[in-house]
Amino acid sequence: MALDYYGILGVGKDASDQDIKKAYRKLARKYHPDVNPGDEEAAEKFREASVAQEVLLDPQKRQIVDAGGDPLDRSQGGMPGGFGGGGLGDIFAEFFGGGGAGPRGPKSRVQPGQDALLRTRITLEDAFAGVKKTITVDTAVLCERCHGDGSANGEKPVTCQQCGGAGEVQSVQRSFLGNVMTSHQCPNCRGYGEIIQDPCSHCGGDGRVKKRRDLTVNIPAGIGDGMRIRMGSQGEVGHGGGPAGDLYVEVHTQAHKIFEREGDDLHLTVRVPMVDAALGSKVSMTHLDGSELELEIAPGTQPGQSITLQGQGMARLRREGRGNLYAHVDVQVPTSLDRKTRELLEQVRERSDAVTAIHDGQTEEASVFDRLRNRFRI
Repeated sequence: MALDYYGILGVGKDASDQDIKKAYRKLARKYHPDVNPGDEEAAEKFREASVAQEVLLDPQKRQIVDAGGDPLDRSQGGMPGGFGGGGLGDIFAEFFGGGGAGPRGPKSRVQPGQDALLRTRITLEDAFAGVKKTITVDTAVLCERCHGDGSANGEKPVTCQQCGGAGEVQSVQRSFLGNVMTSHQCPNCRGYGEIIQDPCSHCGGDGRVKKRRDLTVNIPAGIGDGMRIRMGSQGEVGHGGGPAGDLYVEVHTQAHKIFEREGDDLHLTVRVPMVDAALGSKVSMTHLDGSELELEIAPGTQPGQSITLQGQGMARLRREGRGNLYAHVDVQVPTSLDRKTRELLEQVRERSDAVTAIHDGQTEEASVFDRLRNRFRI
């Protein structure tokens, strides 16, 4: 039973090539495997739409469909090739692309376009907040003069005289095993089975031209380094004005001078003077989005200690919320002292010597300055 190719695309029998392409693109966006990963039913509908478009954009195949037939029906042909009535040459032809296997037929002039890949770099600030970025791409686009038909005057292609519309030519070579028939792509029509007599001067009959264009890509907040963003139908337009492939934008994040990213979390180092670490302090800092954050340095903060700010990290792409921000404290010990500062620190040490810490199981009062003296050996 012949397939309803018009029904698959949801168009009428009077649909133009542009209507067919538009209907296919709509279904492709809906059922593409990248949009429906793991959905076999969607993948099958995508394949059906691709086949239907290829058939209806081919004039010869569409003529068969309009006559009530199916140009892809193989049920009447039996097993291809067969071994009856042939010699060794017929058997060899099965393996060398001719003879009993029969011609493959002309290929469609309208071919789907290829996907394209573009890499772009963003700052960590862009990855934190999200950004719209303009990118420049060089891809094949639909020819504006012939609208993909490839003809200068809009005339339909004519059948190739060299291959008779088969898209391939055959040659026979004699060998000690018999006649070996091989098939080759027709050099005159390049396998299409038809020739455009007056090709478009702008695209040379290809139906597409190279063009540089600017696109705006929406980069979501929280995107990770090396992730790709898919832009449907923004890739290469296919030969003969076939549907465009997809454009994938691969995003790479530049290293930041202050913040370091680990997954959804952010890390930074906060340098705190020794006295502030001992007595406690508050430190103001500017976040990636320009907002001001205040870090509470508790009295007695030790070198390497971390301060956690919940929900101040990167946005999570596949779930709500944000990661955390971890501020790692680097206690700064002075390397050179003026006389007055040294005298003050000497007084601190003398006072600390009067108070003993916990040693050998004997517990006595210990001061913050005693711990500082033992750690920094002032």
